[in-house]
Amino acid sequence: MKVVVLADTHAPRRWKSCPPEVAGHLRGADLILHAGDVCTAGVLDELAAYAPVHVVKGNNDGPDIVAPETLELDLGGLRVAMIHDSGAARGRLARMRRRFPSADLVIFGHSHIPLDESDAGLRVFNPGSPTDRRRQPHGTLGLLRIEDGVLVEAGIVPVI
Repeated sequence: MKVVVLADTHAPRRWKSCPPEVAGHLRGADLILHAGDVCTAGVLDELAAYAPVHVVKGNNDGPDIVAPETLELDLGGLRVAMIHDSGAARGRLARMRRRFPSADLVIFGHSHIPLDESDAGLRVFNPGSPTDRRRQPHGTLGLLRIEDGVLVEAGIVPVI
């Protein structure tokens, strides 16, 4: 299963329409996970043309974004949790383990800083932002490959 992970697209200020570099990764995706700050529902409609989308609500999302604050999914046996803001970097892994005790992977956004970190059976993953890189050298998104309930590949890919 190919999963594209996005966060912090910040439409329409930063995402006018799907950037070609992002669309290239979306083609052939089995699933899209968006960790919040979509900002307008049109982005979700645009993403849904590529693959099914799961989203959590971000702090900048408008009232037209109907999404839960957190979400837990079983992706073929891999237990994935999503939240927009995971809090401070210090103590993040332990805090996410307490918040999502059965998760194998926690996906989050908010900081716009890409991160892929793991400890004691929990992996936390922030894809960064494809459109609002802030102090990062590139916009980024995440790619996951899941086989038989195992995360066999996870990467943060520069775009734009």
